[in-house]
This record gives sequence, C-alpha cells and structure tokens, in this order.
Amino acid sequence: MDDLQRYNRATAHLDPPFAVLDLPALRANAEGMLHRAHGKPIRVASKSIRSRAVLERILAMDGFTGIMAFTLPEALWLVSTGMRNVLVAYPTVDRAALTELAAEPLAAREITIMVDRIDHLDLVDSAVAGVHDRQEIRLCLDIDAGYLAFGGRFRAGVRRSPIRESDQAADLATQIAKRPGFRLVGVMAYEAQIAGVGDDPPGKPALTRAIRLMQTRSQRELITRRGRIVQAVRQITDLEFVNGGGTGSIEKTARERAITEIAAGSGFFHPRLFDFYRGFGGHPAALFALPVVRRPAPGVVTVLGGGYPASGAPGADRLPQPYLPCGLRYDPNEGAGEVQTPLVGQAAEDLRTGDRVWFRHAKAGELCERFAGLHLIDGDRVVDEVPTYRGEGRTFL
Repeated sequence: MDDLQRYNRATAHLDPPFAVLDLPALRANAEGMLHRAHGKPIRVASKSIRSRAVLERILAMDGFTGIMAFTLPEALWLVSTGMRNVLVAYPTVDRAALTELAAEPLAAREITIMVDRIDHLDLVDSAVAGVHDRQEIRLCLDIDAGYLAFGGRFRAGVRRSPIRESDQAADLATQIAKRPGFRLVGVMAYEAQIAGVGDDPPGKPALTRAIRLMQTRSQRELITRRGRIVQAVRQITDLEFVNGGGTGSIEKTARERAITEIAAGSGFFHPRLFDFYRGFGGHPAALFALPVVRRPAPGVVTVLGGGYPASGAPGADRLPQPYLPCGLRYDPNEGAGEVQTPLVGQAAEDLRTGDRVWFRHAKAGELCERFAGLHLIDGDRVVDEVPTYRGEGRTFL
C-alpha cells in the first residue's frame, strides 16, 4: 500500500480540510536527527511544532532536552502545563509577560529569555519595577552568526543580534554580571545561512556552487569566532549551555567543541524546504488534505482553500506543494487561493468531485496555525487526534 492509499484509507471517515501527522515518519525523522547530533542533546524548536501534545511525544524520546520557544507568553503557558527548561529564542518586550515571569518562582527557574543589548535589561527593569519579591531572571546572549565577506558588502544569514565579536559579548556579559536581578546562563548563535539554506537546489548548478562555497567559508569562520566568543564569556560567568545550529546543520554544528546543544524543529515534520540538502534526508510527516470541489475543465480540478504561504522572501518555494497524487501543479495565473485553488496536470484527469489532494507545507510550524488539530496516523489508521496551539485557543504569533 503506497502513502496515498494509506492516508486515504486512514482518513476515509474524515471530511477535509484537515491536517495529519504520520507517526512512523515523525519517529524516523527524530532518529535521523539524533544520529546526526553525535550524542549532543537537541533542544526542540516549538515554532516548528506548535502542538503541545506533539512536543510531549518528542521530549519523551531520549536525546531531546528542553524547548526553544518563540514568545515569552508561550513559554509561560508551556511551563504552566508541565514543560521545563524553556529558552525563548527572541527578545521580548511584553511587559505583562515579564511581570509574570519575575513574580513566579517556577517560571523564573525554568525560562531563559534572550538579550543582545543593555536596552533589553532596562526594559525588563522598568516592566517589573512593581513586582514584590522579584525573582532573578535568567538570560541568554544572542550572537550574530551571519557570514560577511568583501568588507561587509556581502552578507548571508539572518539579521539578528548587534553582537558579533568576542569583545562585544564580553562587554555585555560584564554589564549583566554587575546588574542585580539578572543571571547570564547561556549563549546562542543561529547560523541560518547554513541550517536554513538547502545546498542542493534542483536545476540551478551555479546557485548550488555558490551556496556550497558560502556555507563552507561561513562554517570555517564561525567555528573560530563562536569559539572565541564562548571562551570570552566563560571568563566572566559560568554558562549552562551554548546553543547553535538548526535542522539543516545538525551534524556540522555538533562538531564544534564550544557547542553544548543543538536547536532543531523543522526536521521532525520535514517540510518541503528541507528536501534540498545533500547531508541528510527525511520523511514528509505533516500533511494537509483539501477536497476537490470542482472540475472546471479537462485536466483541471479545484480544491477548497490552499492559500497557506510560508513566511520568508516571497517566491514559488513558499507555497504548499501539491504532493499526492503525484503530477499536480498550480495554475501559474492563480497560484494558491484564499478559498479555492485550481490544480492542473495529468493526475487531475483521475480525480473526481469529493476526492482529496494531499499537500505539504513549505515550512513546518505554520501549518498548525491553519488547523485546530492533527490526526495522528500509524500505518493505515488514525490512532489519535491532538490539538494544535490554535486548537487550545493559543495564537502567540
């Protein structure tokens, strides 16, 4: 039985649209990620999962420790439900959430927030000024891991922190050490230009060569620079963790002596954008089904919904992929629509009104912002249904 038959049989009792998670594929992806990590623990990026029940399943596996959250309100909620060891990956200016963090001993013990300049500490102090018996707030230093060349005229990687060199990191660490109410416990540097950029794009040999050259040079430069930064900060404070990497760079980042843990999330679901890496493969685990509602012309079917583009630079690679049955593609004049999406191709000839088309999202976590639940498939059966963040009434971003 192929995947199309298996998914259709498992969900025959359901009316699309709906989303599913293939449990054997999820487990296989998790095992592959652990193998690539060479024994270093993996912190699970919740933005790629966005389902508390799925996070619990992953964290129950050996080798996965802690959560990388994307907002402080999310982290507070996760801790209130029993999750522990939560790093908020982005700076927060949510005053109400900061007040709650400073007032709640359990949250303050289990949550670490991100900073990259003294202004962040000033804002926290202002937000929590009225808190009686304020708790010490745990901090992580965010480092710019982007690659610069040609005197800074070329940059690869996301624009995150203003801290790039060891002296800058040491200066901020020193200021934090002198500041009552805070404790620096971690350093993070996310190399998006390696972890989040596939090095094997199809049909683009020149681009492929350029990406691989950039990533090789970037990795070499970052190993040295990140090592110096960590060494400088450790001279000022004891660090509990040094976090780096992402799904696309697990095996590379794990080799660095300075790194104590890897961050990863997309690899569990293996969305479309992660098909284009040489170093690893994966199994599509998270999919959504849309019903065929029209057959407007020969070789054309229309499905309900479908306009679920992924974030990032606009382009065709941000659209969901019509996955099963094979041989469907978008009408170039319409793309993925808000309430309906025409699909063309040979496979459309065999589809009838009421049939379903299976899609893969371009990225991982944003799928769960569209659906209240995930139907968990094992073999050719749905074995459970679990809520997404949205299904629990939580929409943090």
